[in-house]
Amino acid sequence: MQSSSGNVPAKSNREKPIADRGVRVLEDLIVAYRKDPALRGMHALEVILYQGVWAIWSHRLAHVLWKAGVPLLPRLISQLTRAFTAIEIHPGAVIGRRCFIDHGAGVVIGETAEVGNDVMLYHGVTLGGHGWWADAKGMKRHPTIGNNVTLGSGARCSDRWSSARTAGLARMRSWWTTYHQIRS
Repeated sequence: MQSSSGNVPAKSNREKPIADRGVRVLEDLIVAYRKDPALRGMHALEVILYQGVWAIWSHRLAHVLWKAGVPLLPRLISQLTRAFTAIEIHPGAVIGRRCFIDHGAGVVIGETAEVGNDVMLYHGVTLGGHGWWADAKGMKRHPTIGNNVTLGSGARCSDRWSSARTAGLARMRSWWTTYHQIRS
């Protein structure tokens, strides 16, 4: 089954066996270890302290509750996670496998955002909409990020923007800033 954008596989949480969720926790730890050069030797154990890892884990729980239609609790989990990690992920957002948020302070992922597999986000990344005056309720308002994408520090992706299935966007912020300075 594909999502509405066709980029990110959409699968109901009810279809995932419990063992698969345990594998995903292990995958999160492994991907953090592989992608962060600071984790080596005895420092490798520090991976369990990474706020990006905890934000992803908390999001998975909140997302399951969100999809089940549980009121209030998913948002409470996301807001508590935001308070502890400085990473805000709306419970309605779809996050793929092996997503790693490195130095995650200031990361914001909106309700209708879709993030593919093997995506890496650095601090300050925003996957947001344009605002209440431009985004209709019930519509897809946030971007879709494909598989194997890296979004560098401070990248801002808004509206229903979509990345290529496989792309590196580490210089997104520089391009975006330059583009808007030229237009102004």
